[in-house]
Amino acid sequence: MTATPAIIGWAHSRFGKASEPDVEALLAGVTGAAVDHAGIAPGDVDGLFVGVFNGGFSRQGFEAGLVGAGRPELATVPAVRTENACATGSSALFTALDFVQSGRGRIALVAGAEKMTAAEAEVVGDALLTASYRKEEEQAGSFAGVFAGIARDYFERYGDHRDTLARIAAKNHRNGVGNPYAHLRKDLGFEFCAEVSDRNPFVADPLRRTDCSLVSDGAAALVVASPDVAATAPRAVGWRGRAHANDHLPLSRRDDVLAFAGARAAFAGATNEAGAALSDLDLIETHDCFTVAELLQYEAFGLAEPGKGATVIDSGRTERDGELPVNPSGGLKSKGHPIGATGVSQHIMAALQLTGEAGDMQVPGAELAAVFNMGGVAVANYCSVLERVR
Repeated sequence: MTATPAIIGWAHSRFGKASEPDVEALLAGVTGAAVDHAGIAPGDVDGLFVGVFNGGFSRQGFEAGLVGAGRPELATVPAVRTENACATGSSALFTALDFVQSGRGRIALVAGAEKMTAAEAEVVGDALLTASYRKEEEQAGSFAGVFAGIARDYFERYGDHRDTLARIAAKNHRNGVGNPYAHLRKDLGFEFCAEVSDRNPFVADPLRRTDCSLVSDGAAALVVASPDVAATAPRAVGWRGRAHANDHLPLSRRDDVLAFAGARAAFAGATNEAGAALSDLDLIETHDCFTVAELLQYEAFGLAEPGKGATVIDSGRTERDGELPVNPSGGLKSKGHPIGATGVSQHIMAALQLTGEAGDMQVPGAELAAVFNMGGVAVANYCSVLERVR
């Protein structure tokens, strides 16, 4: 295999309720822009890797072919679509990395997108439930209901941590103010996030609206290149380590659902390959689909012992000016969660930090970043440790 590839260009749409009518238009908006940003021509692209969850949001499938429909100059590039629930974007990216690292191609274009807001609420809810094991978990009523059950289990074991979840939400919304791509750029404050109200009702007790990621449209794309191409690129952000780990889809088959064992394995695998300790990281972009997910990730990543995740947010350690900023982009909580785009977006957010181009999100002196993206309840887990190489 060849040496580790690098990101040499990217493009990112604004997340939210997009004017683009469909996934085809969303993909067209970022794929051409990413190619231009990388300083290459469409004919230089050897493979196209598309992440779209769909799950029922649209009757149009075959999303690998949609890139060429919207960008005819890319229509004859070999293309494949991947799907891995909320980790769909990272699955496309890791597939592209394998393609380049194996020597099958030198340049890969990765794009993730989702059009969610045009669907009726019941369609969205049903689509998201497909990321659970419906035979056993459908009775939760929604994907939020599945995570609400996990939150209740956590509270039963370790005490009521509603305020902890509200602090996580408030942090991420505060960070999102500085993100020009974010769906909701508003500092909601702790008191609003902590209080149940008409504007912040329960979605699934104990999770309030502010504990749940936003239903969003959006797209993101990046160009991955072999080291020889990256050596002359305008910029290059490379992988020091990466890992993909899975856990049981049915939660009933896990020894302890609160352990997030798959997330722990992916994070440990990537950081071990990178030779990096937590103290070496300058930031983490992580998958806060629900605030309780970020809380459990603190513990899975080793920031705190089981049941002690509250100490991490209470101490300010994960604030943007803290010892280890978590989600300086605002995370899924503020930035939004167009499912297929999320994993790609997270890697772009980290790349912006490492190249010093993050603007109001910038973590000063960021040199090493971890990215964690998960599908389902920590079923498909992807982690990258990134650094600037050019």
